[in-house]
Amino acid sequence: MKNIHLSLVLLVLFSLFSLEIIHAQEAKEKKILKVLTYNVHHANPPSKEGFIDLPAIAKVIKQSGADLVALQEIDVDTERSGKGINQAAELGRMTGMNHFFVKGINYEGGEYGIAILSRFKILEKDSLRLPMKDGVRGEPRVLALTTISPTKGKKIVFASTHLDLNPETRILQAEAITNYLKQLKYPAILGGDFNAIPGTAEIDIFDQYLTRSSVPNGFTIPVTNPQREIDFIMFKPKSRFKVHKHLIIDEQYASDHLPVYVEFLY
Repeated sequence: MKNIHLSLVLLVLFSLFSLEIIHAQEAKEKKILKVLTYNVHHANPPSKEGFIDLPAIAKVIKQSGADLVALQEIDVDTERSGKGINQAAELGRMTGMNHFFVKGINYEGGEYGIAILSRFKILEKDSLRLPMKDGVRGEPRVLALTTISPTKGKKIVFASTHLDLNPETRILQAEAITNYLKQLKYPAILGGDFNAIPGTAEIDIFDQYLTRSSVPNGFTIPVTNPQREIDFIMFKPKSRFKVHKHLIIDEQYASDHLPVYVEFLY
């Protein structure tokens, strides 16, 4: 009986070891694409009202090692963040990445919106104005899209967005984004602050067409004792990417959101 138990234990250990070898070989054969989505709160640390700390945001991005970054709440030439300061361009310079900014609204003499950083050359840039519910007050929102080629001869679309606070408007925006992404001929990755938790109607719309990377209790806000998951990285088609790692970065100083980091095998 002891010999049988020993044999079973050895068989289990051998199986686990074999799986580790297979996973390691799979990761070796495929390339890893590192993606980050981060609502940066216009680089204003919540603990320092009125203070702008772009180097702190750049440090988070650089330490993550991300190849592609979806940014939300970016200021360009505003009074509060510094006239003549383009936060998207500055973060690109500080991290050594290419940048693309899309305005959501005019704000304090400048612009406020979303951005993308890319370690790869940005081959194409595009944007989409998102709809708003008639009769409902809200802030105009946008979708920023870039086409990049992380592997020679293989293009993908990387997008960033920040949805409205109103749930009825978010449903319209979710429909607009998924309808737009359906038309793309390339695989796509979408990162953003969706202002909605899993199980809501708007996230269900995304889940019908995109695959949403997630981990249990992947909460992103507030930064201290986070209780809600509203920042996501999604992709399509499911067969094109495999989630290798999903991490909520515990960085509590630089912004009022925790950044979401995902590694894809592709």
